[in-house]
Amino acid sequence: MATARTPRFLLLFCRSCHSLRGPQSRAYAALVPGVSQVDNGSDFLGKKPHRKHPGILHLPHVQLPQALADAAQLMLFETPMRSIEKQVQALTNYLWSRHLPVEPEELQRRAAYLEKKFLEKQDSAPTEEKLREAVLHALRKTTYHWQELSYSEELSLIYMAARLDGGFAAVFRAFHEIQARIPEFRPQTLMDFGSGTGSVAWAAHSTWGQSLREYMCVDSSAAMLGLAEKLLKGGSEAGKPCIPGVFFRQFLPVSPKVQFDVVVSAYALSELPSRADRIEVIQNLWRKTSHFLVLVENGTKAGHRLLMDARNLVLGEKEKSPLDLRPSFVFAPNKKPKEEIFSMLILARGSPKEANRWPRITQPVLKRPRHVHCHLCCPDGHMQHAVVTARRHGRDLYRCARVSSWGDLLPVIAPSEFPPSSPDEEPPEN
Repeated sequence: MATARTPRFLLLFCRSCHSLRGPQSRAYAALVPGVSQVDNGSDFLGKKPHRKHPGILHLPHVQLPQALADAAQLMLFETPMRSIEKQVQALTNYLWSRHLPVEPEELQRRAAYLEKKFLEKQDSAPTEEKLREAVLHALRKTTYHWQELSYSEELSLIYMAARLDGGFAAVFRAFHEIQARIPEFRPQTLMDFGSGTGSVAWAAHSTWGQSLREYMCVDSSAAMLGLAEKLLKGGSEAGKPCIPGVFFRQFLPVSPKVQFDVVVSAYALSELPSRADRIEVIQNLWRKTSHFLVLVENGTKAGHRLLMDARNLVLGEKEKSPLDLRPSFVFAPNKKPKEEIFSMLILARGSPKEANRWPRITQPVLKRPRHVHCHLCCPDGHMQHAVVTARRHGRDLYRCARVSSWGDLLPVIAPSEFPPSSPDEEPPEN
């Protein structure tokens, strides 16, 4: 008998913070090489407490929409499967440990190397057939065997039980980044490549609500598309869709004129069989992006490498679409471990001047007596290790740094070089 899987509440970017007050003026801390000062001409905190400064982007608990959770539970109850919990765990482990497929050029290089080694060890030259068999045997033992996943109806249900909540939370976090930093952005169209369970549409609807009027869900698996459509209808085929304007198809729109305000690829690039396929897909997705391209992959070395390749491809793209000549820039790089470990990349069209005015915290903030260690990725792409103290950088910035988390923005201007500070100079914190 099938066991319904209770939706987990994802703990993403959650920290418990206490309210801090200080007599010092709340203003921008402008940091330039060799200088630490407060610019009293602007007010980045306003009336907000330090724990809610505008660079805070981490989320409290993320919960599946109730309609989606109910539909998923209903579908699991109606489809009895043996040992579903073991199958869910096995699929989760498999997806997490998956590597990228080895490229043909790399296989040829390895084969040539092994052939040379075998010939060096042999006293007499082996026959071509024996040499070939020995090389193939060694390749099978030392090379990762990548296989394309084919989702049947049963495997689609297992995937839903394993990844629905985590996939929703990761994409919701990415959308939250856009909404928090550009609250006036109201997208009308969205395309989801490799849509799977359709969790991207649910996350987008939870973020922008009635603003979105068209969702294009693209997935090569007919079984996955059917499952996503049933989830949208409350777990049945005849129900009324919970979100209007959602369309399902197995192929990307062919016309180069078709663009979407937001284009998403979540955990889909790693399912492509080769680098050439990934390049083609990323280029197509970027051409179909009018504002934001959101890429999400596992928080592994393989997932991170995929996103860095995509980043370099889009930023270095020399071929400009005649329909959209706006340049590209990185809106939000992030890698954050919690219950759902994922890598995220948001690419945008337009000018990065306003969007990237503050550096991003790229590692856990280390809080020490009277000082805070922050590793930052600056708007110019350089990495900085900042030691923030109240004496050298102002009490407002110091307290903002103490309540910030990995993935947040630190409200400073152009911190290309933090002046060295000595923790011993700082008086004890009250």
